[in-house]
Amino acid sequence: MTALPLQQLIASLDNTCLPKILQVCSGVYFQGSIYELSGSEVCFSTGDLIKVIDIEPLSVCCEDISNKEKFELPINHTALTLVAVSQACSKLFRRRCRTVQWRRSLTVLSIEQREGTEDQVRCHVQGQQEASAEVCIPFSVQGEFRECESKECFTVQEIMASPCLRSRKFRFINATKCEQPLILSPIYQVHAIMNLRKNVLKFPSSLEVDVVDVTELSLDVNFVTPLTLTEVLSQPPESFPVVVEILESPDNVSLFKSSWLPELSRRKSLIFHKTGTSAYVLLSSMKSRKMQQYFLVSQQYGGRLRRRPREFESVYQLYVASLQTPGLKVSVTRNCDEVEEEGLPSLSVGEQLEVVRCERMELPTENKGQKQSNVKQEDEREEVFLPLYMQGHFVEVLAENKKYKLRDLGKEFRLPLDVKVVSRDTELETDPLVGFQCLRIEGAMLEPVIQVSLLDRPDHCFEIPTTWLNMSVSFTKDPLPWPRGQPPKCCVDRVTEVTDRFFYEFQKQGGSDAAPPPRPPKRNLSSSEACKKSKPSKKSSKGDKAKHRPDKSVPSKEFADLTLNSKRRPPAPPPPVSLASRVCFAATQLLKI
Repeated sequence: MTALPLQQLIASLDNTCLPKILQVCSGVYFQGSIYELSGSEVCFSTGDLIKVIDIEPLSVCCEDISNKEKFELPINHTALTLVAVSQACSKLFRRRCRTVQWRRSLTVLSIEQREGTEDQVRCHVQGQQEASAEVCIPFSVQGEFRECESKECFTVQEIMASPCLRSRKFRFINATKCEQPLILSPIYQVHAIMNLRKNVLKFPSSLEVDVVDVTELSLDVNFVTPLTLTEVLSQPPESFPVVVEILESPDNVSLFKSSWLPELSRRKSLIFHKTGTSAYVLLSSMKSRKMQQYFLVSQQYGGRLRRRPREFESVYQLYVASLQTPGLKVSVTRNCDEVEEEGLPSLSVGEQLEVVRCERMELPTENKGQKQSNVKQEDEREEVFLPLYMQGHFVEVLAENKKYKLRDLGKEFRLPLDVKVVSRDTELETDPLVGFQCLRIEGAMLEPVIQVSLLDRPDHCFEIPTTWLNMSVSFTKDPLPWPRGQPPKCCVDRVTEVTDRFFYEFQKQGGSDAAPPPRPPKRNLSSSEACKKSKPSKKSSKGDKAKHRPDKSVPSKEFADLTLNSKRRPPAPPPPVSLASRVCFAATQLLKI
């Protein structure tokens, strides 16, 4: 094998003989072997294999034979004419070129070849006074022939399309730039594939590298095309199942805590069974635990769950929950002293409240001339007016103790929802959700996924949510680890532990522009008693500020709507009226817990 300049080797090819595999031998590299060509980075190193799949004329390189100066012409350039040559007749005839004989002008028409006789050239002879005739001249005739000067023009494209013309010299017609004969060399736009490059490369054949044709020696070479997980999703269904090789390991592993995560390392092989879309919910453990945990759970989770009562720390949270759960009933879990001037009623532990309505009322401090009663007697029940800004401690009263499947919870309830797993998913080897006293369903999402397994455990699958994990793989031709046409019955993991960072990223996608809950009115400093009762201690002031912030865990989409394409959780509703708004509750008989 002989190494040739890239331009020379490409010029010897045509589209009928493609594809060709070339190997880079040596050459002149610029900027660390990187060429910047029309914004596309092309890098060649010694030993690289280039699979040429197409070539198209791009331009032509012209070399002045007198001074070796080179310049380029576009492919559509015109006004080039042939330079006349002089050579022996036999060679000239075999090239079928136009000739002139002493005092005669001959035009070569054809070559006559007859068995048993000498080959001849049939020519048209132009004589004097417009007389003409056809003659046959044997190849054995000796003489000096010179090509006629011609004014016929050729375009660069015509010259490059003819192997005969490409070997000739040309000059410009009526041009002052260069009157000397020119040697023309074609420059092609090369379309090629390289290993580990996603797209088809396009580069000119004028790059100063030497290559060798290794097509016959590289027939089994597999040119690897990297694919992102998003690109894997776009592959046709018939591409699966397939064995893939990891080219680049995930760069956002901090979002997951799964047992399969360490297996996603470079050069590791996996089985991609199929692609699809899965409905998930995001669960969080209670903050009271030493370490809060988060789980991404498939809607197909087979365990049974029971609702847990929600806890509220402000009347505003009660208001938001009542919009999602009409007839909400709660029980007071901490005593609350009355502050008459601010309209705060007293509440006792064990008192049960049911949300009745929300209405606008005038605060006692806003109109001192009129006195308004805050409590109304109604049979054995009484209405208590609670300002939205009022802090308190309440727990939801549940009237039923039913067990639910995860996918059924959304048919009756809205998020967030507190639950407890009361029976495990029997199809899982271990169910990590069992043992938690309370889990909160934070949100629902619909995710594009790839069902994956390891080569040594093809029947144990897990799902990779492609939106949250980035890595690069390539499809291989390795055989699948089961008999042809007999895929194993797969068990799919339905619970994936994620990190707090995943939870925070999920929350950021549901960022809210809603107004914060109302603030308390300015206190009447003339009343020392009111000040004494309402003045917060230094120890609890920081916690009280946090209580006035909006509850970020409150969405307004139904859990049942798991066909949503967005993971954003709608914001909590703003207060319905001004800062003087109150939520009206009907209180049942006092019950001590």
